[in-house]
Amino acid sequence: MSKYWPLLVFLFVAVIGLFYVKWNPYYQKALVAASKHFIGTSIISGVAQVPPGPSWVVALDYTAVYFKSVWKAMILGLVMASLVEAILPRVWLQQLFGSSRYRSTALAGVAAIPSMMCTCCAAPIALSMRRQSVSAGASLAYWLGNPLLNPATLVFMGFVLSWKWVALRLVAGLVVVFGLAYVAGRLTGEASITNSVMKDRKPEPANGGLFVRWLRAFSRLALESLPIYLALVIILGAFRAWIFPLVNPQWADSLWVTACFAVAGALFIIPTAAEIPIVQTMMYFGLGAGPAAALLVTLPAVSLPSLLIVKSVFPTRVLVLVTAGVIVSGILSGLAATLLF
Repeated sequence: MSKYWPLLVFLFVAVIGLFYVKWNPYYQKALVAASKHFIGTSIISGVAQVPPGPSWVVALDYTAVYFKSVWKAMILGLVMASLVEAILPRVWLQQLFGSSRYRSTALAGVAAIPSMMCTCCAAPIALSMRRQSVSAGASLAYWLGNPLLNPATLVFMGFVLSWKWVALRLVAGLVVVFGLAYVAGRLTGEASITNSVMKDRKPEPANGGLFVRWLRAFSRLALESLPIYLALVIILGAFRAWIFPLVNPQWADSLWVTACFAVAGALFIIPTAAEIPIVQTMMYFGLGAGPAAALLVTLPAVSLPSLLIVKSVFPTRVLVLVTAGVIVSGILSGLAATLLF
């Protein structure tokens, strides 16, 4: 029994943390979504048609609103990530998620579903998984699966936007999480990736109890993640009017707008489920189904901050492939929405 205590500690912290930060609040939010068909205003523009122009005030306002929404999940993500490094035996993680075969990718994608984190809060966990010799495909599946397969987000989306959007998002999410992640892990050379990760990893001191090891891992992850995270939230928040400009209604469902919004969504950073009020507001002001569908896929999937958080454990070619795959999935979803909706 004693050999299972690391797993029990991790599960205890994860379950308590997720219940407090995710599961219970999202249950309450689902009730609101079901009754009001609304879960809040757009974090990009509020109730306005376009975001405010670039300025320090605009940047700091967005940063304050963003971190007010995500700070609990951000801390939980760092805690879970540091526990992965500090107490979970690497051999266990290798047995479950360390193979380059499809089974590891599939298991990691399924494991992501109850976490329900945004891409930036899930990124430190994927970072730690990679450092513990989890395969590239499995680490990517967990990272991408958190935002794209979040069941709470899908429920909110059904009540606010309609269930046809849920079906489209779910199909795209399944393809990205269980297809793109696996392909990225296979095509980029798993062995060379693992060797690169282990070469760059600094050896951990063997001394110290559980708390010391956890605190060391938590501090390192925080120092690696938070400065670039904060800086990019400020920058992206300041220039969101340029990233999401006003679209002429005559072009609101064109392919080039769909493609541009797919790219913008893959770079921008939002809290969990924020894509729903963003799209709801934009469609109210005339945005077409194509660009809306693209945003529903690319906004949550990745962001520039989350890509930079995990860049130390994935070669650039992996992240370029993943980002391009997400953008293409968004464009294809937009084309499908234009034809079907």
